[in-house]
Amino acid sequence: MRRMNVLLLNYEYPPLGGGAANATAHLLREFAQDPELNIDLVTSSTGISRVEELSERITAHFLDIGKEGNLHYQTNRDLLAYSWRAYRYAKHLAKRTKYDLCHAFFGIPCGYIARKLGFPYIVSLRGSDVPFYNERFHYPDRLVFKRLSVRIWSRAAWVVANSAGLRDLALRSAPKQRIEVIYNGVDTTAFQPASEPRQEGQGLRVLCVSRLIERKGIQYLIRAMAQLHDLGARLTLVGDGNEKASLQELAHGLGVSECILFTGAVDHEGIADLYRQHDVFVLPSLNEGMSNTVLEAMACGLPIVMTDTGGAAELLKDGVNGYLIDKRATRDLVARLRAYAENPEEVISHGAESRRLAESLSWRSVAAAYKDLYLATAAGSR
Repeated sequence: MRRMNVLLLNYEYPPLGGGAANATAHLLREFAQDPELNIDLVTSSTGISRVEELSERITAHFLDIGKEGNLHYQTNRDLLAYSWRAYRYAKHLAKRTKYDLCHAFFGIPCGYIARKLGFPYIVSLRGSDVPFYNERFHYPDRLVFKRLSVRIWSRAAWVVANSAGLRDLALRSAPKQRIEVIYNGVDTTAFQPASEPRQEGQGLRVLCVSRLIERKGIQYLIRAMAQLHDLGARLTLVGDGNEKASLQELAHGLGVSECILFTGAVDHEGIADLYRQHDVFVLPSLNEGMSNTVLEAMACGLPIVMTDTGGAAELLKDGVNGYLIDKRATRDLVARLRAYAENPEEVISHGAESRRLAESLSWRSVAAAYKDLYLATAAGSR
């Protein structure tokens, strides 16, 4: 049996990064059980460069990019440092290993590196790497990144989006590009509902797990909490980001600091318990791909309230396991959370449906779908 040699590029890997980092970690855990795959991951280090054996056939190469500050946010300097060092390092690896393909998480910068390496590659689109996903980059996307992205995608063996919504956004830039959809998965064993039922008489416990950055729309959730004082609702915000201080100031200014807990980042082992300690999960993001945290919350049996963006409609059946709301719509948030607070039986029924839907998704199925693309790429079918 000849094993496939795969070079995997992602500048994020836990503890550095967000959803794409976690997705890569989960994929590699599944691939570790596959005797047909040898994988080299080239990623960023939070300190000095090092090489780590993740399993018998999977090796992680951590490159020192001089990372400073927030681990969950990558600056332009971080991306440029990774791009230069990863390209040189990948060329070095390719001299000693004949790779069948390169799998690049993010079209830019990793897809660009893959294209420069010169062997077949797959691009996984994650969100921020798709032109016009982030309003902050509208003009750079229009002037540079749209054209560059189309070139990268056109040379790829496969282009994959993690939601139909993200695929549709990418197709606005490249209408003729073929783009597959492979959703994120969820570990339904690690993330399970609480064993004890929700107690009557306690205020609604609201949870949001997210990077605290402007794109996530957390300010609208904090404003909603200011209108739920009479219900005794409480909010837990899990995560870090460059908006943390301003969000804390907003909470203080609105007089709701005492009912909002900022936990900072929580490790993977502790996050499942936090889901189980809450009643409803909210993600008021202004743009999203396929949210890992929403999947985890669903697996833990929580109803979901989230903005109608990215893969939301593919995860959330409106009025069945939660509610879709408009972006920046504080009034909608207030109405939906008030309805849950006043109807605890709906919290239970919607949460049960969330769990049922989550059980149809798994990282094993995601890994199998990607392996099919690996086999097709190695066989030269595209």
